[in-house]
Amino acid sequence: MSLKVKNLSIGYKSKKQETVIAKNISFSLNKGEITAIVGINGIGKSTLLRTIANIQPKLSGSILIKNKELSNYTPLDLATKISLVLTESIATKNLTVAELIALGRQPYTNWLGTLTDTDKAKTKEAIELVEISDLQDKRCFELSDGQLQRVMIARALAQDTQIILLDEPTSHLDLYHKVQILKLLKNIAHKTNKTILFTTHEIAIAIQLCDKICILNTEESFFDSPCNIIEQHHFEKLFPTDTIQFDTGTASFKVT
Repeated sequence: MSLKVKNLSIGYKSKKQETVIAKNISFSLNKGEITAIVGINGIGKSTLLRTIANIQPKLSGSILIKNKELSNYTPLDLATKISLVLTESIATKNLTVAELIALGRQPYTNWLGTLTDTDKAKTKEAIELVEISDLQDKRCFELSDGQLQRVMIARALAQDTQIILLDEPTSHLDLYHKVQILKLLKNIAHKTNKTILFTTHEIAIAIQLCDKICILNTEESFFDSPCNIIEQHHFEKLFPTDTIQFDTGTASFKVT
């Protein structure tokens, strides 16, 4: 088990009040699995991901990485356990692809950022794994959205962590490139034995490609394999049935 979340509540704290977005979130992730977090807009998918990455504090519950509470990790130690790919535009698009991916080695380099032979090998391995060897000398501003997403995934791989978190990795991509990226992530999880957790609105694709799915709700989350979640009729509770219905036979949503 790589990551365990138990009775987690997420949201925001201020001096005067606490705002809970979602609670009773529990799941365990294993090595070599790809898992999607799905749910309606504003339910807290990105908040959950940032909380697991320790970017924002949890409200209650526990987050364990290798059976150790998240809060007991130093920032540097955590950077060797979890890598994170966010949707924000990067500020370093003038770098070459290889230079940007090499930034993933920062938790391991000295204060000058000098790359060792191991750092260079990990960078090369990441480039080859996401199949962008032909792009490595290009400047990042020259890339398409789909190519840049592969670069960001490669940077996370170069960081050499057991757990990779991605927030909406297929946003701004067409259907073909959405499927390409998610198939790439699935292949990486199964080939490298890493644990990949990502948020998405592409529920139909996630059902077909993911090992596990977490449906996030305000009061309770549901976590299982796609087949089991379908059998338990949890997808049918996601949207108002007078507008959208889930067809268990085709494992897809239909407009009513």
